[in-house]
Amino acid sequence: MRIMVTGAKGQVGWELTRSLAALGEVLPHDRARADLSQPHTLKAVVAAAKPDVLVNAAAYTAVDKAEEDEAGARAVNAEAVGVLAEAAREAGALFVHYSTDYVFDGTKPRPYLETDAPNPLGVYGATKLEGERAVAAAGGDWLVFRTSWVYGPRGRNFLRTMLRLAAQRETLNVVSDQTGAPTSARAIAQWSAHAIRQAMAERASSTFEQGLFHLTAEGSTSWHGFASRIVEAARRALGDEAIRARSVEPIATAQYPTPARRPANSVLDNTAFERRFGLWRQPWDAAMEDILDDVFERMRDPG
Repeated sequence: MRIMVTGAKGQVGWELTRSLAALGEVLPHDRARADLSQPHTLKAVVAAAKPDVLVNAAAYTAVDKAEEDEAGARAVNAEAVGVLAEAAREAGALFVHYSTDYVFDGTKPRPYLETDAPNPLGVYGATKLEGERAVAAAGGDWLVFRTSWVYGPRGRNFLRTMLRLAAQRETLNVVSDQTGAPTSARAIAQWSAHAIRQAMAERASSTFEQGLFHLTAEGSTSWHGFASRIVEAARRALGDEAIRARSVEPIATAQYPTPARRPANSVLDNTAFERRFGLWRQPWDAAMEDILDDVFERMRDPG
């Protein structure tokens, strides 16, 4: 099985290249090989790769920058996604794509279902929703996974930012009125590998059904709760000398204004994914501890 992965140097893409290796030959494509900001170039790239599975882990994820760069965000998150989905269909490949909780406005008091009406608050969410719809319009065999609050031991993300700030500042002020499920890139890649293995077996038996699924860690917390657990774990592992932060203070979203509005509730219901793929999802805090163990090990032994 030939598995093409776009965005291979990103958080999720890098983990996918590891998790998918058990399924077949992984063909990693970073921006130099598959530039989603140039949608018109992508069909030739896919045709040359001849994949059996095409996994798109590339995205324009600069949420605030997207507010002033709508064309750039749309090219990557919507137009390129449509081209990739069409190219996958033409190659006879399964197409797997990732979307986001930002397609919702966050006003629902309960976890969001796949059937809830989207209502994005900003350009990032709007273009990701356009990407979802482009996949469906392209036809073929596809799976779309919406996830949220993605972090990992690599790249720019909330966990790494909190560790850096905790080493520099005595007090951290973190938003406490936004709720979601912190989800590690490693877990997303592992769950994806399981789903792809099953989907390919279904395709072989002509029982495959395309679909959109929510895919996040189990449970939920606030950004403040997430940050507090990160700092606590860092102090236990690294000691007071390495972690200057003595308090993590809760603040309201209004006290930390950003160009793009964020959903207050980003919790997604994963029941449909569990029923379809029969997979247990690790709680967010347990998954976080696993990732932090790796991060701390590297910090102790950078060589």
